[in-house]
Amino acid sequence: MSANQNIAYEESDLYRIRHSAAHVMAQAVVEMFPQAKYTIGPPVEEGFYYDFDLPRSLTPEDLQEIEKRMRQIIAGGHDFHKRVVSADEARQIFKDQPYKLELIAGLEQGGFDEYGNPLKENLEISVYQHDKFIDLCRGPHVENTRKINPSALKLMSVAGAYWRGDEKNPMLQRVYGTAWKSAPELEEHLWRLEEAKKRDHRRLGKELGLFYFAEDVGPGLPLFTPKGEMLRYLMENYVRDVQTRYGYQHVWTGHLVKEDLYRRSGHYDNYKDSMFPPMVDENTVFRLKPMNCPSHMTLFREMGRHSYREFPMRFAEFATLYRYEKTGELSGLTRVRALTQDDCHIFCTEEQIESEFSLALHLIQEVLDRYHFKDYKVRLSLRGEGGKYVQDDEKWVKAEAALRASLLANQVEFFEAEGEAAFYGPKADFLARDVLGREWQLSTIQVDFIQPSRLGLTYIGEDGAEHTPVVLHRAVTGTTERFLGVIIEHFAGAFPAWLAPVQAVLIPIADRHMEYIQQVAGKLRQAGLRIEVDERGERMNAKIRDAQKQKIPYMLVVGDKEVEQEQVALRLRNGENPGPMALEAFLQHVQQDIAAGV
Repeated sequence: MSANQNIAYEESDLYRIRHSAAHVMAQAVVEMFPQAKYTIGPPVEEGFYYDFDLPRSLTPEDLQEIEKRMRQIIAGGHDFHKRVVSADEARQIFKDQPYKLELIAGLEQGGFDEYGNPLKENLEISVYQHDKFIDLCRGPHVENTRKINPSALKLMSVAGAYWRGDEKNPMLQRVYGTAWKSAPELEEHLWRLEEAKKRDHRRLGKELGLFYFAEDVGPGLPLFTPKGEMLRYLMENYVRDVQTRYGYQHVWTGHLVKEDLYRRSGHYDNYKDSMFPPMVDENTVFRLKPMNCPSHMTLFREMGRHSYREFPMRFAEFATLYRYEKTGELSGLTRVRALTQDDCHIFCTEEQIESEFSLALHLIQEVLDRYHFKDYKVRLSLRGEGGKYVQDDEKWVKAEAALRASLLANQVEFFEAEGEAAFYGPKADFLARDVLGREWQLSTIQVDFIQPSRLGLTYIGEDGAEHTPVVLHRAVTGTTERFLGVIIEHFAGAFPAWLAPVQAVLIPIADRHMEYIQQVAGKLRQAGLRIEVDERGERMNAKIRDAQKQKIPYMLVVGDKEVEQEQVALRLRNGENPGPMALEAFLQHVQQDIAAGV
């Protein structure tokens, strides 16, 4: 959720409902465990949570009792009352609550708010009370507990969480809940959660035999099967073909880079925590490559003197990069340590920024449409407090103005988000919604006036003088691994025909049909289809069920009748049964599906 979206959420009725529900839950927990130490309970994007230090672990039965007591408290119709207090009075109120005392100290010093977040300015210290429960809080809340709909409330789970996210601090129990305005909204939310479990790419990845993670190899380092590698190839080859059609040239720049290059580009100071440890060869320090831009810019410089007549120059690369992600932050394919980025760097003049942005925009739109991402928006990511940015205000102002002008010229609706920029420049990030309405950041276009200057890039302008080029950073699908994880869930593993690693499976009813099956298989392979022949001794219906579980688009069943008439009996993975047809008719059917992207 962006900063602007956050502000809108915090001002919404739903935020007040969830914030109030968190307080009601805390009251119920403290009544169940009078010795409980309670910490923070903020609303989050789809619900709320509260962290507790309790004498024992909570059970599912405890959650049921807590939820029952919450409904009783809600029915009591208690008003929420705010009171501004001094630090001394707050300490007296929470004298038996050590975590609250720590937060009060932060508020008093102007360091942290009641959730432990850094403060931009000193805030007043306030408490909210309903019924007998009082909490350190700045609000907002609903006026009365009856504003919380008890039929639209549910406690979801318990998880461990370190106090303030620091593993050196005590481990707390975090109780998650969700609250909505109406029961149908809650039911829809619970359905989405259940559907998300079914679509989880980690589960489907194993079931479909696409990829695995192995302890012997290490965390965050996926191993792809032949089917998984075919998916990778199809995805990357599609983008490569589209890029070539749009005038991009593909390069390759290896896996290792001297650390000094990242010091000069600015990545070392701003990115070193995400780099793998250095490798030293005599007096040279190398790093596994975590990003491509310094290598592409070095390649541009090493290719000799450049003229403005050569611009724009578009370098694209499917490069494997290495990011030293924390083990606890790894998540299937969507957060890995070895990732393949469909990266591109466009070298151009300032006057070409808008036209190059337009070209990249059309390319991104074409690719997202191919993957059925129809609903997406653009976030203009700018500098903001708390981020690490190269200090060069003049270049930042130019870059932000150029990117904003390009968005406006292309009539792209966008919203601005401070603090989301790259350290070297602003970004236009494409946020797409999948079929469950979940938002994913997929594509990006970035304007960079800073790195080209730091790395000494020049070209000869129309005036005969040396100038520094502008570099646009552009990624369409981001990384192959993460995008694959997203589309596995987006399609629930039932990939469109053009993308399916196995497009058709041939199923003989009996062994005597194998000779004809092999003839058909040869013709289909010659036509460019990816097929398998199920030669197992299983019954036909079992083979069909297995093919449907593998989400193979087409099943071609062959029996005596099909052999006699030189046909195949077509079945689809959705259960439809078009029946017998000539092989040429089936191929035409497949070609139509591929052309339609289904």
